[in-house]
Amino acid sequence: MTTWRTRIEPFTRPLFFIWSRLSRGMTLGVRAIATDDQGRILLVKHTYLHGWWLPGGGVDKGETTHAAVVRELREEAGVTAKGEPRLLSLHSNERFFPGDHVAVFHIDRFEIGERTSHGEIAEIGWFSPDDLPDDTTKATRARLAEFTGRAPVSPDW
Repeated sequence: MTTWRTRIEPFTRPLFFIWSRLSRGMTLGVRAIATDDQGRILLVKHTYLHGWWLPGGGVDKGETTHAAVVRELREEAGVTAKGEPRLLSLHSNERFFPGDHVAVFHIDRFEIGERTSHGEIAEIGWFSPDDLPDDTTKATRARLAEFTGRAPVSPDW
């Protein structure tokens, strides 16, 4: 699905990166691997990016990574963690944006409610790790292969 946000993303993202660098110095993001009782993984489709992604986003100033991943899950998917997120891995995203790092957490105890962010997420889905949508991003596939033990954890995103 192509939206106006998808079309302008290549032009607005560099401005976002400049703002992030000036306001943060180093950038830090989080992604969540949320699994349900059936072993399915939560993925989201953004209104401004192509493909399926693990939910997540940037860590705000003064926020812990744990708080950020809990907030991002609630905002993007209406998932409220009912336990402490477990840190799985930390990755350098130098190839995409110098100075960027991404922490990946696992969350398996949660309640599903209403999303608190609107306009950012086009679609939410729960998928078996063995049956992901064709347009699941390369990084998402890599993190899930690490999570399921099919690949060693890479230090790179």
